[in-house]
Amino acid sequence: MGNLLKITILADNKAGNDLDAEHGFSAWIEAFGSSILFDTGQGRSLAGNALKLGVALDKTDHLVLSHGHYDHGGGIVQVMHQAGSAIIHLHPASVISRYSLSSNGQSRAIGLPEDIIKFLAELPDRRIRWVKGPELITAKVGLTGPIPRKNDYEDVGGFFYTDSHGTSKDYLPDDQALWIDTSKGLVVCVGCAHSGIINTLKHIQNITEKEKIRALIGGFHLLHSDTARLKETMNELEKFSPDIIAPCHCTGYKAASLIRDRFKQRFLACGAGTAISFD
Repeated sequence: MGNLLKITILADNKAGNDLDAEHGFSAWIEAFGSSILFDTGQGRSLAGNALKLGVALDKTDHLVLSHGHYDHGGGIVQVMHQAGSAIIHLHPASVISRYSLSSNGQSRAIGLPEDIIKFLAELPDRRIRWVKGPELITAKVGLTGPIPRKNDYEDVGGFFYTDSHGTSKDYLPDDQALWIDTSKGLVVCVGCAHSGIINTLKHIQNITEKEKIRALIGGFHLLHSDTARLKETMNELEKFSPDIIAPCHCTGYKAASLIRDRFKQRFLACGAGTAISFD
């Protein structure tokens, strides 16, 4: 068991037979003897799907929050209660107020719910890790911390603000990804890739000093991307040449179709219940 690396999607916009779907993302990572929960979705489908998939959430060693949106951190309290010794890893900005604006100017709160923010504020220091830069959480699993935005075609992927009137833009400084070092390359998990999937991959290569991307799994947030961004992203993704590319959650149908057509047999259709094992 200590040499196992397996990733199981617990929450996603799509779901396999007998599982619940929701707008959100969560992945259970069994990595070389450690159990890591990467995001929790909204929390509505997490426990039921985990039970059906044979995942014991009470065995969570580390809970990683990719960023502070409701569809990624809604299940934090239930998991931290079940797994009494789990450590949660998140950026300090994950707890700020957050809103999205629709095309007609209507605002909607999309940050972590107030009860979760209060719960986090009351957690003992030994159970919470405020991530401000790249760090290892196990010998072979690391977090990016904040991701530099270095190109001119990737943005946060929507109209996000820190106030309900839409006057203060939210650049999602807390966005982070998780990487796993294997003998055949890096396995990368992203929640929404609000920093840009290309910025994310280049940052991971830089901090690990490793080039090979073995697998890329998660939400790429290309749902609202224009043709120019999609074209540039596809061209750059091809340079990374991942062995497996599994777009989930907020990637969007158009982008996922482009990835499927470009990467062919390396493309993996993804949803709650998808499990990927690595030797």
